[in-house]
Amino acid sequence: MYIYLAVLTISATAGLQAWRMLFDNFAVHIVGLEGKHIGVIQSVREIPGFLALLAIYLIMIIREHRLSAISILLLGLGVSITGFFPSWSGLVITTLLMSFGFHYFETTNQSLTLQYFDKQISPWVFGKLRSLGAASNVGVGIIIFFITPHLNFIATYLLFGSLIIAAGIWAFFQNPSNENIVPQRKKMIVRKKYLLFYFLTFMAGARRQIFIAFAVFLLVRKFGFTIQEIAVLFVANNIINYFLSPLIGKAIIRFGERAVLSLEYSALIVVFLAYATVESKLIVGILYVLDHIFFNFAIAIRTYFQKIGDPADIAPSMAVGFTINHIAAVVLPAAGGLLWMIDYRVPFVCGAVLSFISLAAVQKIRT
Repeated sequence: MYIYLAVLTISATAGLQAWRMLFDNFAVHIVGLEGKHIGVIQSVREIPGFLALLAIYLIMIIREHRLSAISILLLGLGVSITGFFPSWSGLVITTLLMSFGFHYFETTNQSLTLQYFDKQISPWVFGKLRSLGAASNVGVGIIIFFITPHLNFIATYLLFGSLIIAAGIWAFFQNPSNENIVPQRKKMIVRKKYLLFYFLTFMAGARRQIFIAFAVFLLVRKFGFTIQEIAVLFVANNIINYFLSPLIGKAIIRFGERAVLSLEYSALIVVFLAYATVESKLIVGILYVLDHIFFNFAIAIRTYFQKIGDPADIAPSMAVGFTINHIAAVVLPAAGGLLWMIDYRVPFVCGAVLSFISLAAVQKIRT
């Protein structure tokens, strides 16, 4: 199962990264879209994450590891055909297809990891899979850097999409499952004892949206970061996370979820307040790298659930959690944009407040 999930994680991460790196240039220079169109497509991209709970009903008719493989096939198909549909409606449809594949794989990936690896191993597995994803991001960036001068968008999308489809076909015919694993409940599960898990998941999604929507925008708008400088930060992030992610998993095993999440949210209070106050280009670049590193601490929320949850609730709870995580994606970017118009510092102060609330909440963790 580890090899199975590793191959699919690399495929999913590479597919999303290729799509993201090509998207803006394709949308602007080939499709001719404006900012309002880009915003709508980015919202459309989050819809499948919001609908992740439907995966509960899909596993009624198909085994969960097979759903992972089919999700990768959908992701690869969405990426491979993007170049053939250079229109507003075409980009919406291919984005939805790609995003359904990515988000449903992520849902099943989390679930299968918690089902197949025990409480002393799963944090390391999560960390190692994040590490492999970071390495694939760097690889995709290097490949795109060298091939885009020689290939058009159709060929580039088709190249990456075909490789991902090949991985999905390989996975579809594998059977890494274990009949001794606890059968999963195939219905939506919402329990009172999981309320802290739900709350922390929602807050993590809210924090993530502030970072995605406004951190890079701040770097470009206020500090004048160039595309090359953003690319350097991106590569640095992924190289650091390649080495650091397994260590975060080991820290969870050694110190526990409460300690690791307390460190994350304490640091994020400082990071968000610094975003709102610093005037140094170097320091804000360091803040961006630190912010990105702390993304990986969120695996402690899932391993916390593994320790308190019924083993039969893992699959439906991961699907519900993924939907809760994406509620913020629907609301926060637009609301934050209005706050930015008042003062660019407001969204980041709000991020610090959310981090403080999360810090208080994680003190209630008992395992």
